[in-house]
Amino acid sequence: MALIILRCMFVLVAAGLAISVINSPVVPDDSEWMAIVVLAGMLLLALGVIALDVGIRRKELQTITAVYFGMVVGLFLAYIVGIALTPLPMRTGMRESVQLTLGLIFSYTCISLLLQTKDDFRFIIPYVEFAKEVKRLQPCILDTSVVIDGRIADVVEANIFDGQLVMPEFVIAELQAIADSSDRLRRARGRRGLDILNRLRTHPNVEMEIYGHDLPLFEGQPVDMKLVILAKHLGGKLVTNDYNLNKVARLQGVVVINLNDLANALKPVFLPGERIEVQIVKAGEEVGQGIGYLDDGTMIVVEGGRDSIGKKVAVAVTSVLQTSAGRMVFGRFENRTR
Repeated sequence: MALIILRCMFVLVAAGLAISVINSPVVPDDSEWMAIVVLAGMLLLALGVIALDVGIRRKELQTITAVYFGMVVGLFLAYIVGIALTPLPMRTGMRESVQLTLGLIFSYTCISLLLQTKDDFRFIIPYVEFAKEVKRLQPCILDTSVVIDGRIADVVEANIFDGQLVMPEFVIAELQAIADSSDRLRRARGRRGLDILNRLRTHPNVEMEIYGHDLPLFEGQPVDMKLVILAKHLGGKLVTNDYNLNKVARLQGVVVINLNDLANALKPVFLPGERIEVQIVKAGEEVGQGIGYLDDGTMIVVEGGRDSIGKKVAVAVTSVLQTSAGRMVFGRFENRTR
């Protein structure tokens, strides 16, 4: 509604401007056709500007402010240089031409500079992010694997992450490609990733940005390297479940949050001699071993538990092995509970 009112007012102001031009000495009093041409031309110009505004749906504030401030700074520099050239003997027409040329050159140079550095430039006031103190925290860049995994939504909603979530457009494109795959399992995984992404985007307490800028360093790079480059560019953290990407990012000096490591860190700690109850579900690889699982997925390897498959037994913990795949607890069969 506000945009409709603004556009109507713009058309009315354009019509009023046309009438003032018609009443000025520029248009002769006895020339009705010229008055009609001026009025129609001004209205068509106003409608053309509105059509252009409606047609360009996606507008970037950074681009608009870069053009605006580039023009202001360029014209100011041209004015300063024009004052410096005042002592030089030049005719009035020549001086105006030099002034216009300088304004054109300086405006183009400043606009071009700001358009090329708008992602890094944070000194001029339009680029300073005032209101949100969380902007000073490191953003968290999401990987394809962690979105497909799905646990990231529950972790974020638990207010574990304080920084802004960043979802690159090339990761969304990769998710879309997986969701359109001919393989049923890959298609289901891709659609789940898109659902998780939409859940994060629409959550009222989650701040997430879709990063669509195409950095020059992205050219010719695979998705994993693009994520590492983006994390270094934004000074953020990379959230992933990918083992190889984890290693590459750490080699590049990027802070990595691995949800598997986080899940392992939250699992209960067992000390040697501690007793737990577990149901034996299958036989182990070694003779006499039985395998059971806790509710959080922790594998329990029970010595002497093969004969108790399908039964719940008491186990005394002997040792704990932590691996990148998870935590394994080794125990000794004590006695059957039921």
